[in-house]
Amino acid sequence: MTIDADRAAEGFADATDFTVGIEEEFAVLDARTLDLVPRFEELRDTAAAGDPLLSEAIAGELISSEIEIRSGRGEDLADALVRQRELRQRLFALAAGRGIALGATGTHPWADYREQHNIDTEHYRRVVDGLQYVARRNNTFSLHVHVGVRGTDRAVRVCDRLRPILPLLLSISANSPYVDARDSGLHSARSQIFTKSFPRCGIPDAFGTWAAYRDYIEFLMRTNSIVEYTQVWWSIRPHFSFGTVEVRICDAQSTAQEAEALTALIVASVAQAARDEDEQVPFADPPRRLIEENFWRAIRRGQDGSLIDLDRVEEYPAAAAPERLLQWTAPVRAELGIDPVFPVANGAQRQRRAIEAGEDMRDVYAVAVKETRETYVQEAKAA
Repeated sequence: MTIDADRAAEGFADATDFTVGIEEEFAVLDARTLDLVPRFEELRDTAAAGDPLLSEAIAGELISSEIEIRSGRGEDLADALVRQRELRQRLFALAAGRGIALGATGTHPWADYREQHNIDTEHYRRVVDGLQYVARRNNTFSLHVHVGVRGTDRAVRVCDRLRPILPLLLSISANSPYVDARDSGLHSARSQIFTKSFPRCGIPDAFGTWAAYRDYIEFLMRTNSIVEYTQVWWSIRPHFSFGTVEVRICDAQSTAQEAEALTALIVASVAQAARDEDEQVPFADPPRRLIEENFWRAIRRGQDGSLIDLDRVEEYPAAAAPERLLQWTAPVRAELGIDPVFPVANGAQRQRRAIEAGEDMRDVYAVAVKETRETYVQEAKAA
């Protein structure tokens, strides 16, 4: 994906507010052992031979034991969810027919990253060649949500306004306590592996204007730091190809209900930030170093810990993060008909409770994979 800032600006000028695109990453597993298996290409080729709709919607990621499904552009949240549910049903049916299970946690608990095969594409060859260990170490799975935002300056300032929100979204989505066959002691080991290791990743600077953001991208190009836009891995970014704000901070979700609630909350947050920008609602733009304090807290303890109210300079329970975001987005949610409902305990909490009860790692993961199989297929059938 090459970089054309002029075309990107045209794309944002023509963008429609609050269109939605969903990208979900799944681990490709042996259905019996739940080990990672390098069978993405097999699934891709089988879909290409018999299911054109699914074939267009799936993509490879860094390793051959990972697959992504993309809803494409939905005119609104409901449309995107209908599209994604249909694709999930097709993907899960295809995988089951070939003895493959699909996992949806932020990390695979016991897989050895040194044994994973990287997919053979120009983009990922470039990533691995450029980043070496950092790329090879990144065997992680996440949920990305695109929301249409019209106008370049507006899209950049929406990203700026959402920077302090990112740790709240991570704490809600945390779902990766295991890595390297051990309990990491974290709620989101995925974030530590990926977001804290990759360059140009995590909490971005505030740019204020499209001109400032474009200057940054052109600096990276002139200095041979990047050759394609997708080498900018910030946890939120204006996406050059789609005219969207893309939120990338969340772990993959073990249940379809959680994935859809999180998607809905992200859409509402982007839409509310856009409304606040339009209405010139005052915004305290905190330094990245302060947001990073909350980012670490979300990684370490997720919904079991505390976060910092940066305006009041006081702590509050991270479990209150969903309600805080729901209250803030209430005006635009009423307008758009968005009403997400979250479980009492998120994925990391459920797994950590089982860990604390002395359950075996493989049994804990098996429960998560069962949740994924049952709920993602049920949601598709219900639709």
